[in-house]
Amino acid sequence: MNLISMLILFPLIAAILILVVRHEKTRDMIVRISAVVTAVLSIVTVCFYFKDGLLLSFGNEEVINTIVIAVEVVLAIYIIFTGIKHKKYLASIFAAIQTPLLLWFEFTQETGIEIKTAMVFDKLTAIMILIVGVVGSLICFYTVGYMKDYHHHHDNLPERKNFFMAVLFLFLSAMFGLVLCNNLTWMYFCWEITSFSSFLLIGYTKTEEATNNAFRALIMNLGGGLGFAIAIVFIGMNYNTLELSTFTALKPDAMIMIPVFMLSMAALTKSAQMPFQSWLLGAMVAPTPSSALLHSATMVKAGVYLLIRLAPLLGPTSVGRMVTLVGAVTFIMCSLMAISQSDAKKILAYSTIANLGLIVICAGVGTQESLWAAILLVIFHAISKSLLFLSVGSTEHQIGSRDVENMDILMNVSRKLSICMIIGIAGMFLAPFGMLISKWVAMKAFIDSGNIIIVIILAYGSSATLFYWSKWMGKLVAGANAHDQKKHVLSLEEQTPILILTGLTVISCLTFPLISQYALIPFLSDAFGTTATIPIGASDVSIMLIMLSMLILLPFGFNQIRKNDKRRLTLIYMAGENTGDNETFNSIAGSKQKVVLRNWYMEEYFGSNKLTLWSNLASIAIMCVFILLMIWGVVI
Repeated sequence: MNLISMLILFPLIAAILILVVRHEKTRDMIVRISAVVTAVLSIVTVCFYFKDGLLLSFGNEEVINTIVIAVEVVLAIYIIFTGIKHKKYLASIFAAIQTPLLLWFEFTQETGIEIKTAMVFDKLTAIMILIVGVVGSLICFYTVGYMKDYHHHHDNLPERKNFFMAVLFLFLSAMFGLVLCNNLTWMYFCWEITSFSSFLLIGYTKTEEATNNAFRALIMNLGGGLGFAIAIVFIGMNYNTLELSTFTALKPDAMIMIPVFMLSMAALTKSAQMPFQSWLLGAMVAPTPSSALLHSATMVKAGVYLLIRLAPLLGPTSVGRMVTLVGAVTFIMCSLMAISQSDAKKILAYSTIANLGLIVICAGVGTQESLWAAILLVIFHAISKSLLFLSVGSTEHQIGSRDVENMDILMNVSRKLSICMIIGIAGMFLAPFGMLISKWVAMKAFIDSGNIIIVIILAYGSSATLFYWSKWMGKLVAGANAHDQKKHVLSLEEQTPILILTGLTVISCLTFPLISQYALIPFLSDAFGTTATIPIGASDVSIMLIMLSMLILLPFGFNQIRKNDKRRLTLIYMAGENTGDNETFNSIAGSKQKVVLRNWYMEEYFGSNKLTLWSNLASIAIMCVFILLMIWGVVI
């Protein structure tokens, strides 16, 4: 058994063990060990194959195909009957169409199609494996401590921790398979496993809201999966291949744009782009580890990963323009909607969808520069957003709330957690952290490719990003001198992943020139057949690294704020009515009143109820225009 097979099978075996072992301490130990082994195995695999890559074929492909078909049939039957039971008939209909379609194709049309390379390991695969393996494993490790507190705070919910943790590892196994598979039928199988796993995770609590949100996610992703299945049949019957690398090497023409459109729709659905974003927003009802896994390292990254692979067939084509415009609408509208949110998980959800929109734009533009930015965005977003989701989950247990307005006491409740969250937020929007570097290059790529409207959208969307992140960071530092809160200690399982992700946020920014030189440039050179270069100059890189080194000192300043700090504090001006403690003032009636400092959310302008409908209609209109062009034969 080679490393690739072990990488896919080990999390699957771990999932089975976790599901069947009922003794809590034994199960928790299995989760910890499995998380560490999965992370180590990911790193070892990347180190072993990184230099030369790998093109992998299997001698027992017929056996694997039989297993894949059997599992697909079982899943389809389960979804059909579960959909009927819960009166979610659309899920049943999608499952009843796509699985028989693929079975018909595999048994009647696929014969004679030779798969020379079933799996591919290249530089992009290496990056995705590290994201899934390291970040995903840290989330699994975090789950052990989090779920203890979760059921302590939600003692009215059924406890199914074995099931929840097992599905997390099943998710990792499917994601490893998805990013490695070059065989489209195998990739589709892993694609559907991730959709099914997200359904199980979102519906974990079995409440009515959780069940409805889980089915919404399943229906939307099954709809995307149906598009994927149609594309497979079309490619196999018309191009006599089922290898993604062979398909993306073809020259774009009117016919090839049909499966490209279908695959792009599947990717847009999986990446929660408008009008499909509601499934990802609904996933917030699930426990935080599943939110982190869905939003950062796995589920949504599958969609943008596929678009990056399809980039040679996008670019200036109509499908490329459609993808670009849908991503643009999603980026700016979700950035604006995030302004109106005070629930930290909702801010992270809208921010995730917006950032995915930016990655989608970069993939749709399809140039070397834009893909350089897209891949870096995938890396930085996965690390920083995972850190923030885990921090928010622990914060909710520490202060009993995940409302940003209540986080001004966090610095005194858990200084370490607060500083980690500040670094995570800085990683999302503050110069010179990675997200801003990527946006800088993205803007340059859009200008160079003549997409001026997209440049304007990027500028305004990024301004909104600055607004909601700075509000949140301001709350974290506003209460640094609070002294009347009870301090808490994070469990080892929660603290370790958060600290590691904090370190990775800084390290990834410091090492991005190396990531570019040894991973991005070689991948882009191979993909386009021309030598790629780093889109920013050496002097710019040096300035960024110096700025980052200086910013590393920022968190240490908070450690100087102690309970008995002797430094002179200046009272807040309250029209002369400050009582002397910066927390109360003399009211007009002569009584003491508590000072309340609150951010401005502008819900009347940027509330989701105001913008969602028009945003969805705009995205639907873009898609419909392309469909009409396709019908008329004007597709390039």
